[in-house]
Amino acid sequence: MLFSKIFRASVQTGIRLQSSSAAAAGVRAAGEQRASLGFSFEMTDQQKEFQQLARKFAHEEIIPFAADYDKSGEYPFPVIKKAWELGLMNSHIPEECGGMGLSIFDACLITEELAYGCTGVQTAIEANSLGQIPVIIAGNDAQKKKYLGRMTEEPLMCAYCVTEPGAGSDVAGIKTRAVKVGDEYVVNGQKMWITNGGKANWYFLLARTNPDPKCPAGKAFTGFIVEADTPGVQPGRKEMNMGQRCSDTRGITFEDVRIPKENVLIGEGAGFKIAMGAFDKTRPPVAAGATGLAQRALTEATNYALERKTFGRVIAEHQAVSFLLAEMTMKVELARMAYQRAAWEVDEGRKNTYYASIAKAFAGDIANQVASDAVQIFGGSGFNSEYPVEKLMRDAKIFQIYEGTAQIQRLIIAREHLGKFKQ
Repeated sequence: MLFSKIFRASVQTGIRLQSSSAAAAGVRAAGEQRASLGFSFEMTDQQKEFQQLARKFAHEEIIPFAADYDKSGEYPFPVIKKAWELGLMNSHIPEECGGMGLSIFDACLITEELAYGCTGVQTAIEANSLGQIPVIIAGNDAQKKKYLGRMTEEPLMCAYCVTEPGAGSDVAGIKTRAVKVGDEYVVNGQKMWITNGGKANWYFLLARTNPDPKCPAGKAFTGFIVEADTPGVQPGRKEMNMGQRCSDTRGITFEDVRIPKENVLIGEGAGFKIAMGAFDKTRPPVAAGATGLAQRALTEATNYALERKTFGRVIAEHQAVSFLLAEMTMKVELARMAYQRAAWEVDEGRKNTYYASIAKAFAGDIANQVASDAVQIFGGSGFNSEYPVEKLMRDAKIFQIYEGTAQIQRLIIAREHLGKFKQ
């Protein structure tokens, strides 16, 4: 069913996709081939197809409408629906659940291209991944088929419901409580800054189940799957943010919400490890999104520099501008290599926390730097909303904040780095 939808849509764009099983088989074969060849930067034909499809989609379906969505703050569901029909979202859902079972590396290639078009749209799509990964890595067969399966049958959204008004980077400070009553858990608390909060069909929820404040985080919290239409789930108003304005961000209140025990992931007390473990798989795509934005800023600045003239020549021929473009280029290329290494590591079954944090921190930082430099190259025009780089600069900031701040990434990198020397 999923393949038929993707095939019909892909034919319309002139690009042929393989079935989910063929895609997965191609990825496995490519992995085996790469292993036999050793180190390689070459992409497979399958990866090139997905990259080409995502790039075409960004140019034809995202870029022409991005500015309007930014101004209105309207949720870009028509764009998301088309992305779903083409198989450009939920790509990592396992084959047995009706998905394509693509690797994190493949997902990153798609994400960078979508982010080039608009990171507001890309974040709405990528939030599905963040919500789904805890179920993929910790759900039982019944949970996966029920909650992941439905995502392949129609364009539904989900959300990762962890952050609270007083607990962002300090996840262990979460106050939302879940108390077991018979065969159910009753949840009370408030979450904040939840992407897709008002559009989700279901949430991954992290709540404290051990009331003892001395209980270690690794045992104090439990992960739940919560249907969005459960009585007592109350999404707040849509927040109007600095950038990525078409993405749906809200607070969510849980008031006496009853969750059946069947919706607990793994077991009571396993939630913190599940929530943190998801980041190893989701931070590389976030870095890819930041890289896509930086690439867009570099492209826009380069094109402008080759058109704008001062002192009788295009400004790209002035060393001050050409050196600035060179610095921007270096940053974009290195960010791309960083997220690809992080994605490759986790796809190989290795612990990639170190590389994932490096990729996320570096790509988030350079997205801001490159967007700012693009505005500088545009000069006064860059400060005006009629030109694209103003939006890119606003959109970039969140990459240093969500899914672990730039400072948290440095804490992780330092811990992992020093740990190697202490062993």
